Amino acid sequence: MNFSRIVVDAAEPERLALVELARDGRRREWTFGEVSDRAARLATTLASNGVERGDVVMTLIGNRPEWVFTMVACFRLGAVVLPCTEQLRAKDLRLRLEASNPKLVVADERNLAELRAAGPAAPMLSVPDEAHFAAEPSPAVELDEDDPCLITFTSGTAGEPKPILHAQRYLLGQRVQANHWLDARPGDLVWCTAASGWSKSARNVFIAPWIRGAAALLHDARFDPAERLEIVRREQVDVLCMAPTEYRVIVKRAELAPLGRLRHCVAAGEALNPEVLAAWHEATGLWVHDGYGQTETGQLPGMPLGEPARPGSMGRPLPGMRLWIEEGELVADPATVPTFFLGAPRDEPWRTGDVVREDEDGFLYFQGRNDDVIISAGYRIGPFEVESALVAHPAVAEASVVAAPDEERGSVVRAVVVLRDPGDASPELARTLQDHVKAETAPYKYPRVVDFADELPKTPSGKIRRALLRGET
Repeated sequence: MNFSRIVVDAAEPERLALVELARDGRRREWTFGEVSDRAARLATTLASNGVERGDVVMTLIGNRPEWVFTMVACFRLGAVVLPCTEQLRAKDLRLRLEASNPKLVVADERNLAELRAAGPAAPMLSVPDEAHFAAEPSPAVELDEDDPCLITFTSGTAGEPKPILHAQRYLLGQRVQANHWLDARPGDLVWCTAASGWSKSARNVFIAPWIRGAAALLHDARFDPAERLEIVRREQVDVLCMAPTEYRVIVKRAELAPLGRLRHCVAAGEALNPEVLAAWHEATGLWVHDGYGQTETGQLPGMPLGEPARPGSMGRPLPGMRLWIEEGELVADPATVPTFFLGAPRDEPWRTGDVVREDEDGFLYFQGRNDDVIISAGYRIGPFEVESALVAHPAVAEASVVAAPDEERGSVVRAVVVLRDPGDASPELARTLQDHVKAETAPYKYPRVVDFADELPKTPSGKIRRALLRGET
């Protein structure tokens, strides 16, 4: 079950593994032979710093090859890797240090000041440092499918982020979504834009592409809509995996056109609005294949390949995975999910906490979190449908919908709206948006309260924190 041996070492040494686009403009290609050698030598360095099988190694590195080398080195040793995003501040890092008690921290030199402010008890290695790759290579250890390999933290949309421990089966279990949703193929270049440290990055930046014989693109820079499209064309990206927020911003702010060799697009993390999907398809000729997963479960459904995409749907259950709906909530059978996390019983149903509906063809549609559903005068209103109606209006850049207390109805729908031009905010525009929603959805769903904001509160991964909009902590 050792990913580094089965996938990395077994690949043809001269085959392309990584395309690196550095922050200073440098570009470099890395072969599987180079990745295997670097990871094996770094594994020896980790071991010389006291890291043994089952120990936790925390990383704080951007989307750089050194992050990939460190991940693969940990897989090679049987160590448990905890990747962290560079957006975390000292308080966030302290939470992760206390929860995981790492034996070693491997950090990008540009993040050392923030890391030291968190007060780690473990020793630190800084990268890049060629001395870390000077040792003799370490062999890949034999591992069981239930041995731990990875810690990812939940996004913290409702409360503090929580650590989730995954087993070795999580890595090779990505084959299911890689085959039936991501659709990476041998010789492809795949760009998953998620920053290192998030659940989607752990499975789709390089793990799923490599399983399928594809190469991965690493771009170590902040998101810029125009630059994103230029890189897709210039580097001849075949498969693009982006966050829904990134698709929304590009559709609103960038000049869309056919994207070179790009043949497949996917999104996951939160629901993608139908009007954004339609705009992307009209400009590029490609439908974005939506999917759904949780940090605890990995991906569960995805828009199937070979069928027309259904805007607004997150697809059908992936092959072999048993999902169903109980009282509106999506439920999974963990025994059928190879990427299900350690620590929870696999013989009991897993309640996702997400409200979902199913159409007559078995396609699933996300409606909102259990605690996000608004009950107003007896009506159950999912926020996503109202948000989709709002962002379809040309004046709106982003919108989030939550419940607001009301003496007569119990709750009413409140919309917090970010405008494309903040100067357009007015009571007249608020009424226009209310009428627009009435025309787009059942009238009882329209927002009786419309507030304008400069931005929406989000987690570092880009998910809207509705709890803060509700006034919760």
